[in-house]
Amino acid sequence: MYTPREFGERIRVSVKTLQRWDRQGVLKAHRTATNRRYYTQEDLLSILPQEAGERRRIIAYCRVSRVAQKPDLENQRRVLAAFCEANRYEVDEWISEIGGGLNFKRKQFLRLVDAILAGEVAVLLIAHKDRLARFGYHLLVHLCETHDCEIVVMNTEQFSPAQELVQDLITITHCFSSRLYGLRNYRKVLEKALKDENRAPDQNESHT
Repeated sequence: MYTPREFGERIRVSVKTLQRWDRQGVLKAHRTATNRRYYTQEDLLSILPQEAGERRRIIAYCRVSRVAQKPDLENQRRVLAAFCEANRYEVDEWISEIGGGLNFKRKQFLRLVDAILAGEVAVLLIAHKDRLARFGYHLLVHLCETHDCEIVVMNTEQFSPAQELVQDLITITHCFSSRLYGLRNYRKVLEKALKDENRAPDQNESHT
């Protein structure tokens, strides 16, 4: 007999996921006389063959924006490792990456997303929300929830050094100013085209 926590640890899913499976009828839990959930060895054997081909992993992800912040990256991993040990998370893979939080084309980030979509990740551990992405975090949470991947955030407060946050703000400002500059150029071209179009009928009238 396994408690939900013990069973979840054996098949690498969270208790929350087991509760959802129970409600949805994916994997019904047994009940004790006091209405507590439990699972049997038969339940375990029914799940393990599905996990044999590609065992669902626990992944820890760390990120900083620039090479100069590599010491911060190492510190981030050290603190997150201590958190995992204290909370009995056996990490199967550590992913460390250097890249801006506004860049959604980061190589390791995309590899992580692909693994989540493929159903290969049971738990994703991050030090802070903005380590995964500066914006769009709740969309990524939804993506994980719909693929039975639990996101565990060590600390919900902003982790980034002030300098990194300033750099991201500069990037945003540059992006929008570039768009604005492009719109201004487009407006000038359009105004010139309209003037040329209006000038042509006037010239035609002068020749008649």
